[in-house]
Amino acid sequence: MEPREGGTAAMDIGGNTEESVVTAYEPGKRFATRTATGEDGRFMAFEYLIEGRDGGSTVLRVVHSGVLGDDWQDEYDALRRGWPFHLHTLREYLTHFPGRTGVPVFAMTHTGERFSQQDHAALTRALALPAEALIGARVHIEPPGLPPLDGEVTWSDNQRIEVRTGDGLYTFHHLPGAVLLFHHLFRTDAQGAETAWQQWLTSLLAERS
Repeated sequence: MEPREGGTAAMDIGGNTEESVVTAYEPGKRFATRTATGEDGRFMAFEYLIEGRDGGSTVLRVVHSGVLGDDWQDEYDALRRGWPFHLHTLREYLTHFPGRTGVPVFAMTHTGERFSQQDHAALTRALALPAEALIGARVHIEPPGLPPLDGEVTWSDNQRIEVRTGDGLYTFHHLPGAVLLFHHLFRTDAQGAETAWQQWLTSLLAERS
């Protein structure tokens, strides 16, 4: 992100980059972005408003406008499910890793026409969790080429499992046609983690194909 009004904000997810323009930049108060308007009038805009309150608390208000996909209902439903999770992740960060800069790790494997329930089962087995992973459950795995993952489930639904460890937030997400990992690592030895997690995911799904 270019930290100024009129600057460019870019998000890269698995090699797919979405760019927008910074429309408001007031550090500690307000931040907003907006994509270019398409020929059909579509755009997507985000505004984040931060307000301090008595007693040392802070209120974050998020306004999300517009859609980009062809199936508005599916996109709306995905956003309705996704925003509570992402705000939960923000709360986990502020509670357990405040002020620390995380290294983003992303991995994805396409699963074709397989049922997403099968991918959910594969993930829970790999994490040594029961089919219905409960919040608070302990996770311990030793992925090849990576430090052991020893943590606690902080979010679990029919699409996502999030695990918090002492050095990171780990998200395992499946949806029709793909399985994604997006982690935030707060340690200094994260070099090579993305490649290792991609290999772990590819191997996991190859075993059940």
